[in-house]
Amino acid sequence: MTISIISIVTTATLILNIFLAITLIFLERRDASSTWAWLLVLFFIPIFGFLAYLLLGRQLRKKTLFKWEGRQRVGIENLIAHQMNALHDDEFHFADPHVNDYKDLVYLHLRNNGAVLTQDNAVQIFNDGREKFDSLLHDIEQAKNHIHIQYYIFRLDQLGIRIMNALTAKAKQGVKVRLLYDDMGSRRLRKRHFKEFIKAGGEVETFFPSIWPLINPRLNYRNHRKIVVIDGRVGYIGGFNVGEEYLGLSRKFGYWRDTHLRLEGSSLHPLQTRFILDWNQASARNDIEYDEIYFPAIPKKGDTTMQIVSSGPDEEWEQIKDGYLKMINMAKKYIYIQTPYFIPDPSFYDAVRIAALSGIDVRIMIPNKPDHPFVYWATYSYAGQMLRAGARVFIYDNGFLHTKMIVVDDKVSTVGTANIDVRSFKLNFEVNAFIYDHKVSAELADLFHQDMELSEELTLGLYFARTRLIKTKESIARLLSPIL
Repeated sequence: MTISIISIVTTATLILNIFLAITLIFLERRDASSTWAWLLVLFFIPIFGFLAYLLLGRQLRKKTLFKWEGRQRVGIENLIAHQMNALHDDEFHFADPHVNDYKDLVYLHLRNNGAVLTQDNAVQIFNDGREKFDSLLHDIEQAKNHIHIQYYIFRLDQLGIRIMNALTAKAKQGVKVRLLYDDMGSRRLRKRHFKEFIKAGGEVETFFPSIWPLINPRLNYRNHRKIVVIDGRVGYIGGFNVGEEYLGLSRKFGYWRDTHLRLEGSSLHPLQTRFILDWNQASARNDIEYDEIYFPAIPKKGDTTMQIVSSGPDEEWEQIKDGYLKMINMAKKYIYIQTPYFIPDPSFYDAVRIAALSGIDVRIMIPNKPDHPFVYWATYSYAGQMLRAGARVFIYDNGFLHTKMIVVDDKVSTVGTANIDVRSFKLNFEVNAFIYDHKVSAELADLFHQDMELSEELTLGLYFARTRLIKTKESIARLLSPIL
């Protein structure tokens, strides 16, 4: 009887695996590397592979997730058309003439993502969590009308409680406060944790919440964005989430090295639009309707030119990755990359490899410790291959490196939430600022140089001297890298 049950279960599992394999090959439009990786998992680890596919493998049905009728009233669509036409006809006026060198990149983001170009921004760079959150809390205290705050991870530890107390106090004063967090990134949070905040008039929404207790069948397709907009005049974008580890208080990670931007200027309009689109997707009853108060006239704050670019699995193209590739291909002198995960797809890998082989000074900085072991060993494997092409690789040794930054030639740079991996390119909802400014880009490059002083350079000799165990870990992680 027992043998019969085992036989039935085994047969059913094999049939399910065959069905999923047929689905992968003939029905889902995946790239070949991802398809082969899933086939290996399904056939070599049948039961686990089936469960893993249910949680991680299913593709997001292409549909319009983000809708907001107020988008037309903001005037963004007309502005996009105007800017594209002016660029196409060589009639666009760049406040900084040097940005003309990157008009192809600007046009790409306009056409590929509807990312309007703004030229009157002030940018403040944070590379330390304490300074970033002190600034954020100060801006929250100054809020007069509304606070829109969105994080992938929001922990109710001492930092999270401090922020929630500040938000609750503003809600009691009549400021409209909205908090959006991702269900998987903030999986310990529940609406009941916000009773006082909601009682004070605050609103809370969850992105792609779990439909089953303790299990979320959509482990992929997470909202990895970190956005804050205060009164439509001050904004934040970058890599820091909310949690004590981002203040360097984690015993496991130590000092947390990240990069975040504080923005003022017309870039707040597209950043506000991005938040509203995300909020309305998550909201069941509390959609944000268009109101001019969310898009105030903003006096000139600076002279930095930039675009706010978002991407996600609901889109046909990989917009942020496309921007990365265009930047790399336009490099003349150097390319600096900082990322916690360097698991490039073939197009990104080839672009960086070709740049290095062409004599471009390519420098890649990765962490010295894993927060996800498989991801780390895949990163180490790709870093080793980059060395062979002539790139320089630095292992950050002063804590954990979480920065998502690329700087090219002291002229153009990008900071945001997108890592160098398939998850950020294809699976997560991400947002980055693409910056066309010598001063800001040079400042980011200077930070990279400072981090080099706190890093160990990985040489071919050190890489080839790695142990057999590390080589084995790399091989396994590399094999699974298309689905990590």
